[in-house]
Amino acid sequence: MTREYRLYQIDSFTKHKFTGNPAGVITNADGLTESEMKSIARELNNSETAFIFSSSDSRYDVHLRFFTPTTEVPICGHATIAAHYARAVEQQLGTTRVMHKTGAGILPVDIIREENDYKIIMKQGKIEFGPFIEGEHRETLLSALRVTEEDLLPSCPIQVVSTGHSKVIVGIKSSTLLNRLKPNYGALSHLSKLIQCNGYYMFTMDSTDDDILIKGRMFAPAIGINEDPVTGNANGPLGAYLVHHNIVNHDGDRFRFKAKQGEAIERTGIVKVEVKIEHGEPVEVYVSGEAVIVFQSKLTI
Repeated sequence: MTREYRLYQIDSFTKHKFTGNPAGVITNADGLTESEMKSIARELNNSETAFIFSSSDSRYDVHLRFFTPTTEVPICGHATIAAHYARAVEQQLGTTRVMHKTGAGILPVDIIREENDYKIIMKQGKIEFGPFIEGEHRETLLSALRVTEEDLLPSCPIQVVSTGHSKVIVGIKSSTLLNRLKPNYGALSHLSKLIQCNGYYMFTMDSTDDDILIKGRMFAPAIGINEDPVTGNANGPLGAYLVHHNIVNHDGDRFRFKAKQGEAIERTGIVKVEVKIEHGEPVEVYVSGEAVIVFQSKLTI
């Protein structure tokens, strides 16, 4: 017996097709097996594909699962934006809040309808500050990234930070250097096994754009993503990191910034981040962005 699924290709963190971060979305995923989801994600070959399942619990409205071409991940920023954008367009939703179940927990997503289009705001998972990358692991990391100690921002320790899907945060001085980076992906993959973290987010703070604080690149070869164009689950943890280490000024209540990512691979997008602060520490992180449908189709299995 054949089954038919609604399939979308959506560019997130942009309103211009063929920029931002592409994600596959299946909006009616009920009935798909894990093996089938892995096969679909591998076939679409985006950094992530999102699968929307019906709720089986009154605590949430939908259940989302995310797959790279090689593995399932607990949560994904740009695929969350894409999934809820596709669902909003499909159901012609008004402004509303949706609770979704993910591998990072049950979290709220705000659907904001503006001028017949949508903006998506996702609350990220629990903020967790992991280990600093020091000693031999630090030497291995810098060698794999092909940067030196002199290239690093001195006020920015290299640290694992998570809001549901951990990243190694690495600050460097120059956007020029950032865009020239050609990491050793094999070495990064090997290091990921040692430090139990698959993503490496390189960022700078020397943007010449008045409204852009951060420029970044994110590498995750251990899960099949050599470079992710625009990453919600890197810029969200970065926001918490910047507050925690007193690297930025804020009003004691909220810290907001925009990050530009994807320039080096011609997939530029903009991520908006908001960090809620209590007693000088980050307590919640929200990431928002726009999206555009590149194509939609039907998948028959």
